Amino acid sequence: MSPSFRLVYVPGVMPDKWVRVWNERQPDVPLTLTQAPAQPAHGMLLDGEADAGLVRLPVDRTVLSAIPLYTEQTVVVVPKDHLVTAADTVTVEDLADDIVLHPFDDVLAWETLPGRPALERPATTADAIELVAAQIGVLVVPLSLARLHHRKDLTHRPLEDGPASSVGLAWPEAATTDLVEDFIGIVRGRTVNSTRGRRPQPVREKQANQKKAQPGQGDGGHRRQPSAGAAGRARRATGGGTAKSGGGTAKNPRRGKPRRRS
Repeated sequence: MSPSFRLVYVPGVMPDKWVRVWNERQPDVPLTLTQAPAQPAHGMLLDGEADAGLVRLPVDRTVLSAIPLYTEQTVVVVPKDHLVTAADTVTVEDLADDIVLHPFDDVLAWETLPGRPALERPATTADAIELVAAQIGVLVVPLSLARLHHRKDLTHRPLEDGPASSVGLAWPEAATTDLVEDFIGIVRGRTVNSTRGRRPQPVREKQANQKKAQPGQGDGGHRRQPSAGAAGRARRATGGGTAKSGGGTAKNPRRGKPRRRS
């Protein structure tokens, strides 16, 4: 059975660019995509149903490893004729008189909920969007979710002082496989030759090994012969060759000074 890589991702996340790079680098390892809400996505990782996930942070760091990727802008979704559309940005205080919907799958960590609560909490963000369109209330979500549930009769404005949602890559700490390391490298923008876990041999070490493998380079187990110049200098330093009477060499003996005739 050929290996595969299972990736879960939460609504609002767009994994297309990373999947495209994966398919280029790992053509023999198919990548399976599954979309799941935030909490079920965490559960799939813990249950071994996915190798890695693009999820909302935080995660349980006692069992999952995670790399933060980016933090999203928080926006308020309102009908197009809502008063806040007159401003470029909105504050939590601006929503004091509005019913602010709080769905059960909300991904924002509120310390204190803004505005007035609805009589009932919507089950999902999609349900809350329908209530906003019916002018029952407004909804605060990360920008990607506002775009995911875009409607022509709704718009959104940045919320300056609300909580933000971060997205990260998470995987079971006890299952950090080579394929997980490869996907980490893709998400972090590493090149194919520098992917974590599949690091190439260091350049200096590689060059040294190449020199050893090539004949005629380096010592190769043989002592290099001294150059002609070095040999000549050595002969002069030691008196050179086999000396004969008169102090000359065997090939070019030095003649003595001729005597004058009387």
